Amino acid sequence: MRLFPVLAAAVLLCGPALAAERKVAVFDFELNDTSLDGQMRGVQPAETARLERLAPALVAKFDAEPGFAAVDTAPVEKRAASQHLQACGGCDVTLAKSVGADLAVTGEVQKVSNLILNINVYVRDTGTGKKVAGGSADIRGNTDESWSRGIDYLYRNVLKKQLEALR
Repeated sequence: MRLFPVLAAAVLLCGPALAAERKVAVFDFELNDTSLDGQMRGVQPAETARLERLAPALVAKFDAEPGFAAVDTAPVEKRAASQHLQACGGCDVTLAKSVGADLAVTGEVQKVSNLILNINVYVRDTGTGKKVAGGSADIRGNTDESWSRGIDYLYRNVLKKQLEALR
């Protein structure tokens, strides 16, 4: 009987550490370029490189966040890349579920011009298919620094607050 209070205290102290992590599938971002620059010059290698850095940046943030852990999306990467994840009727949820994720994270960068861009992130629950978090960050300037600061701002000031409710 003396052991019970010790065990109860241990469970109370370790409870948060024992809480199940939410598994998160972060898919590569897509570019929606409606700019005149994009129409005239096509896809730019610098933008493609910036786009490829956004998902890994979010993966690192989710992995550093208590209660969340990113899963490997490599098994479904080709299928995801072959579809427009924002308009595929829930394929992001299906793909995320197939790699064991609880949440599907997709995103896109809307390029209006070389000066005006938006980074958008959408988080959907794989059990219900409903959007549970998301947001947008407007950035000015089409540079490595503006894209990096934009995704950092979006996570820190928008997504993180919404994700706290999902723990």
